[in-house]
Amino acid sequence: MTTKKQSHGGARTGAGRKKNTGKFKEDTKVIRVPVSLLDSVKSSLELYKSQLKSNVKVLLPVGDAVDISLPIFTSRVQAGFPSPADDHLEDTLDLNTHLIHHKESTFFVKSQGESMLGAGIHPGDILVVDKSLIAKSGKIVIAMVDGEFTVKRLNKYKGKITLKAENPEFKDIVINEGSELIIWGVVTSVIHQYD
Repeated sequence: MTTKKQSHGGARTGAGRKKNTGKFKEDTKVIRVPVSLLDSVKSSLELYKSQLKSNVKVLLPVGDAVDISLPIFTSRVQAGFPSPADDHLEDTLDLNTHLIHHKESTFFVKSQGESMLGAGIHPGDILVVDKSLIAKSGKIVIAMVDGEFTVKRLNKYKGKITLKAENPEFKDIVINEGSELIIWGVVTSVIHQYD
């Protein structure tokens, strides 16, 4: 009597997920994530997934920022006649410590669209966002409204919540009963580069 040897394990033809069919529409890779970072990684992935249909674009979480200290001068810059500045070199400034107050809960997004021009936020600007801060009325926030991300000024008045645009050409977003609103974080700084 001959016995047929059965094969176990390994790749089988036609088995598994089809390529480019998951949530990200591209190949994925399994990684191990420390339990303490799981929520942060999940929220970063959700933000990344939704960026294609929103006016904000995820750049990167802060993580372990590299110390880059540059000289800072104590004298103010005049808009008129220049003054010698070499005498006023006081210290160095690390932009990581200047812009990031809660490293574990801070991430960057890249702004798209022109709805916040009045607040000094232009297309392509990098927004520093802190998830640990309380989103108070008047603060600029990154919010998800009914599954789409936006950057707007939060306005709470008499129990009504509105996400206000800072450009008269754009409508405010009024949060109605039944709307889903998730505040992802408060914008603490805007990095704007001149061409």
